[in-house]
Amino acid sequence: MSQPAETAAPGAVKTEVLFTVDTGETPVALVHRPGDGPDDRTGTFEAREIAVRDGRPIADRLTLDRHGFVLRRVATAVRDFTDDETVRGVYYAETAELVRRETGAAKVIVFDHTRRIDDPAAQDRLGIRGPAHLMHNDFTETSAAQRVRDLLPAAEAEARLRRRFGSINVWRPLRGPVQTSPLAICEYDSISDGDLIAAERRYEGRTGVIYHMAWNPAQRWYYFPDMTTDEVVLLKCYDSSEDAARWTGHGAFRDPATPPDAAPRESIELRTLVFWD
Repeated sequence: MSQPAETAAPGAVKTEVLFTVDTGETPVALVHRPGDGPDDRTGTFEAREIAVRDGRPIADRLTLDRHGFVLRRVATAVRDFTDDETVRGVYYAETAELVRRETGAAKVIVFDHTRRIDDPAAQDRLGIRGPAHLMHNDFTETSAAQRVRDLLPAAEAEARLRRRFGSINVWRPLRGPVQTSPLAICEYDSISDGDLIAAERRYEGRTGVIYHMAWNPAQRWYYFPDMTTDEVVLLKCYDSSEDAARWTGHGAFRDPATPPDAAPRESIELRTLVFWD
């Protein structure tokens, strides 16, 4: 296990964020198409105050395998992120190379992307999602393996699953600096097993399983204020190795100091599968 990235939290943002309460029943989200409004949910949720620490002073000490997240400055050749063909043809390749470089993995598959905007009217007009304010992690132990089986030929999937594999999200602002709904990230070593609640996400034709986060006062949350469009955050969402950070918690939060006329956050996140030899 890693040591805490920082023991004090000078200048941390105190804010309320949304957690899930473990009632013994599986929370379920019926996932709507982007632009069709919020997902329908079952489950019990609660707002809890957390202190979100500024991660910039310690950014050069963070590692994916110790803390579960890193900040990098990475240029992109993409100028129009509304063009899905360009995103898949150019940005997927850029992101796969970035993740290979950061992890030393033998193979990286970028398998989907999500654009978000913190403006309900624009969400409806453009058909894209809003920020995810419920604290969560994108994979469980079982759903990560299932995603490998979904995306690879059967023989290759089973061979890959016998070795180390994982999933990393790459999050980039499309408008900078980020002024509303910045991304809060929970350091791996501050997450207890009891903080993780398996929850279903039901799509048309497929059901995925993620972890919702339950509140725990021992959790350590970080963010990178005023992120710009040439910065990305890499988030560990799963790692089969028990000798490394296995996942993080994450979700958007409201900074009480944000001015009311601040530009709405726009961002894109890519999800990857990562395979080591």
